[in-house]
Amino acid sequence: MQDDLDRILFDEATIHRRLDEMAAQITDCYRNCELTVIAVLNGSLIFMADLLRRIPLPLKLDCLSVASYHGGTKSAGEVVFRQVAFPDVQDRHILLLDDILDSGLTLAAIRRKLEEANPRSVRVCVLLAKKIDREAPVHADYVGFEIENEFVVGYGLDYRERYRNLPFIGVLRPNSSRPV
Repeated sequence: MQDDLDRILFDEATIHRRLDEMAAQITDCYRNCELTVIAVLNGSLIFMADLLRRIPLPLKLDCLSVASYHGGTKSAGEVVFRQVAFPDVQDRHILLLDDILDSGLTLAAIRRKLEEANPRSVRVCVLLAKKIDREAPVHADYVGFEIENEFVVGYGLDYRERYRNLPFIGVLRPNSSRPV
Protein backbone atom coordinates (compact mmCIF):
# COMPACT_ATOMS: atom_id res chain seq x y z
CA MET A 1 0.00 0.00 0.00
CA GLN A 2 2.82 2.43 0.77
CA ASP A 3 4.08 2.00 -2.79
CA ASP A 4 0.91 3.79 -3.95
CA LEU A 5 1.88 6.92 -2.02
CA ASP A 6 3.77 9.90 -3.35
CA ARG A 7 4.80 10.97 0.17
CA ILE A 8 3.75 11.00 3.81
CA LEU A 9 2.29 14.32 4.98
CA PHE A 10 1.81 13.58 8.68
CA ASP A 11 3.30 10.67 10.59
CA GLU A 12 1.56 9.00 13.51
CA ALA A 13 3.44 10.91 16.21
CA THR A 14 2.65 14.27 14.58
CA ILE A 15 -1.03 13.36 14.33
CA HIS A 16 -1.16 12.32 17.99
CA ARG A 17 0.52 15.54 19.16
CA ARG A 18 -2.03 17.58 17.24
CA LEU A 19 -4.89 15.52 18.69
CA ASP A 20 -3.61 16.31 22.18
CA GLU A 21 -3.79 20.03 21.36
CA MET A 22 -7.25 19.79 19.81
CA ALA A 23 -8.59 17.75 22.73
CA ALA A 24 -7.36 20.40 25.19
CA GLN A 25 -9.16 23.14 23.20
CA ILE A 26 -12.38 21.12 23.01
CA THR A 27 -12.23 20.21 26.70
CA ASP A 28 -11.84 23.88 27.65
CA CYS A 29 -14.75 24.89 25.42
CA TYR A 30 -17.20 22.25 26.69
CA ARG A 31 -16.05 21.91 30.31
CA ASN A 32 -19.41 22.94 31.80
CA CYS A 33 -21.67 21.58 29.05
CA GLU A 34 -23.27 18.31 28.13
CA LEU A 35 -21.64 17.43 24.83
CA THR A 36 -22.94 15.26 22.01
CA VAL A 37 -20.34 14.19 19.47
CA ILE A 38 -21.60 13.15 16.05
CA ALA A 39 -19.00 11.47 13.86
CA VAL A 40 -19.31 11.12 10.11
CA LEU A 41 -18.60 7.54 9.07
CA ASN A 42 -16.51 5.88 7.80
CA GLY A 43 -13.64 8.29 7.34
CA SER A 44 -13.68 9.85 10.80
CA LEU A 45 -13.70 6.55 12.71
CA ILE A 46 -10.00 6.43 13.62
CA PHE A 47 -9.82 10.20 14.18
CA MET A 48 -12.90 10.03 16.42
CA ALA A 49 -11.59 7.16 18.54
CA ASP A 50 -8.18 8.72 19.10
CA LEU A 51 -9.54 12.23 19.74
CA LEU A 52 -12.33 11.23 22.12
CA ARG A 53 -9.98 9.19 24.32
CA ARG A 54 -8.15 12.47 24.95
CA ILE A 55 -11.26 14.42 26.03
CA PRO A 56 -11.90 13.80 29.77
CA LEU A 57 -15.55 14.89 29.70
CA PRO A 58 -18.77 12.93 29.84
CA LEU A 59 -20.27 12.90 26.38
CA LYS A 60 -22.83 11.24 24.21
CA LEU A 61 -21.62 9.72 20.95
CA ASP A 62 -23.55 9.10 17.78
CA CYS A 63 -22.58 8.50 14.16
CA LEU A 64 -23.94 9.43 10.76
CA SER A 65 -23.37 7.49 7.60
CA VAL A 66 -23.30 9.74 4.56
CA ALA A 67 -21.67 9.56 1.17
CA SER A 68 -20.56 12.21 -1.28
CA TYR A 69 -17.51 10.73 -3.03
CA HIS A 70 -19.15 7.54 -4.36
CA GLY A 71 -15.82 5.84 -5.13
CA GLY A 72 -14.02 8.72 -6.85
CA THR A 73 -11.42 11.25 -5.79
CA LYS A 74 -13.77 14.27 -5.94
CA SER A 75 -17.11 14.90 -4.29
CA ALA A 76 -19.97 13.91 -6.56
CA GLY A 77 -21.92 16.93 -5.29
CA GLU A 78 -24.76 14.81 -3.93
CA VAL A 79 -24.89 13.97 -0.22
CA VAL A 80 -26.75 10.78 0.64
CA PHE A 81 -27.80 10.05 4.23
CA ARG A 82 -27.68 6.29 4.81
CA GLN A 83 -29.29 5.84 8.24
CA VAL A 84 -32.99 5.55 8.99
CA ALA A 85 -33.10 7.55 12.23
CA PHE A 86 -31.29 10.84 12.75
CA PRO A 87 -29.62 11.40 16.17
CA ASP A 88 -31.63 13.29 18.79
CA VAL A 89 -29.85 16.62 19.11
CA GLN A 90 -32.57 18.92 20.40
CA ASP A 91 -31.23 21.31 23.06
CA ARG A 92 -27.77 19.68 22.94
CA HIS A 93 -24.30 21.09 22.29
CA ILE A 94 -23.13 19.27 19.17
CA LEU A 95 -19.57 18.66 18.04
CA LEU A 96 -19.63 17.36 14.48
CA LEU A 97 -16.49 15.35 13.60
CA ASP A 98 -15.34 14.60 10.08
CA ASP A 99 -12.10 13.45 8.53
CA ILE A 100 -11.71 16.15 5.88
CA LEU A 101 -13.22 19.46 4.87
CA ASP A 102 -13.01 19.55 1.09
CA SER A 103 -15.87 20.93 -1.01
CA GLY A 104 -17.92 21.63 2.11
CA LEU A 105 -21.00 19.98 0.61
CA THR A 106 -21.16 17.07 3.06
CA LEU A 107 -20.66 19.13 6.21
CA ALA A 108 -23.05 21.85 5.00
CA ALA A 109 -25.78 19.26 4.36
CA ILE A 110 -25.24 17.62 7.76
CA ARG A 111 -25.14 20.95 9.57
CA ARG A 112 -28.42 22.06 7.93
CA LYS A 113 -30.08 18.82 8.98
CA LEU A 114 -28.75 19.13 12.54
CA GLU A 115 -29.87 22.75 12.88
CA GLU A 116 -33.41 21.78 11.82
CA ALA A 117 -33.55 19.70 15.04
CA ASN A 118 -32.88 22.74 17.29
CA PRO A 119 -29.58 21.99 19.02
CA ARG A 120 -28.12 24.50 21.48
CA SER A 121 -24.99 24.82 19.37
CA VAL A 122 -23.18 23.11 16.53
CA ARG A 123 -19.42 23.25 16.10
CA VAL A 124 -17.38 21.45 13.47
CA CYS A 125 -14.12 19.59 14.05
CA VAL A 126 -12.10 18.14 11.17
CA LEU A 127 -8.79 16.36 11.02
CA LEU A 128 -7.90 17.96 7.68
CA ALA A 129 -9.05 21.08 5.83
CA LYS A 130 -8.05 21.65 2.23
CA LYS A 131 -6.89 25.17 1.37
CA ILE A 132 -9.38 25.63 -1.46
CA ASP A 133 -12.44 27.65 -2.35
CA ARG A 134 -15.40 25.60 -1.14
CA GLU A 135 -18.59 24.88 -3.03
CA ALA A 136 -20.52 25.33 0.23
CA PRO A 137 -19.59 27.91 2.88
CA VAL A 138 -18.53 25.80 5.84
CA HIS A 139 -16.31 26.88 8.70
CA ALA A 140 -14.51 24.36 10.90
CA ASP A 141 -14.10 25.48 14.50
CA TYR A 142 -11.31 22.97 15.13
CA VAL A 143 -8.86 21.91 12.41
CA GLY A 144 -6.09 19.37 12.85
CA PHE A 145 -4.08 20.27 9.75
CA GLU A 146 -4.54 22.41 6.66
CA ILE A 147 -3.42 20.76 3.45
CA GLU A 148 -3.06 21.63 -0.21
CA ASN A 149 -5.56 20.32 -2.75
CA GLU A 150 -4.20 16.78 -2.96
CA PHE A 151 -5.93 13.43 -2.58
CA VAL A 152 -4.85 11.95 0.75
CA VAL A 153 -5.33 8.57 2.37
CA GLY A 154 -4.56 6.89 5.67
CA TYR A 155 -5.67 7.37 9.24
CA GLY A 156 -9.26 6.65 8.22
CA LEU A 157 -9.22 8.36 4.84
CA ASP A 158 -9.67 6.04 1.89
CA TYR A 159 -9.63 5.57 -1.82
CA ARG A 160 -12.30 3.01 -2.76
CA GLU A 161 -12.32 1.69 0.83
CA ARG A 162 -8.55 1.03 0.85
CA TYR A 163 -5.74 2.65 2.86
CA ARG A 164 -7.92 3.55 5.91
CA ASN A 165 -5.72 1.42 8.19
CA LEU A 166 -2.46 3.25 7.47
CA PRO A 167 -1.28 4.89 10.73
CA PHE A 168 -0.28 8.11 8.93
CA ILE A 169 -1.67 10.45 6.27
CA GLY A 170 -0.11 10.34 2.83
CA VAL A 171 -0.68 11.71 -0.65
CA LEU A 172 -1.89 9.13 -3.12
CA ARG A 173 0.41 8.96 -6.13
CA PRO A 174 -1.24 10.09 -9.37
CA ASN A 175 -1.49 7.31 -11.94
CA SER A 176 -0.30 4.73 -9.44
CA SER A 177 -1.26 1.11 -9.92
CA ARG A 178 -4.04 1.45 -7.38
CA PRO A 179 -6.72 -1.19 -7.42
CA VAL A 180 -10.00 -0.35 -9.09
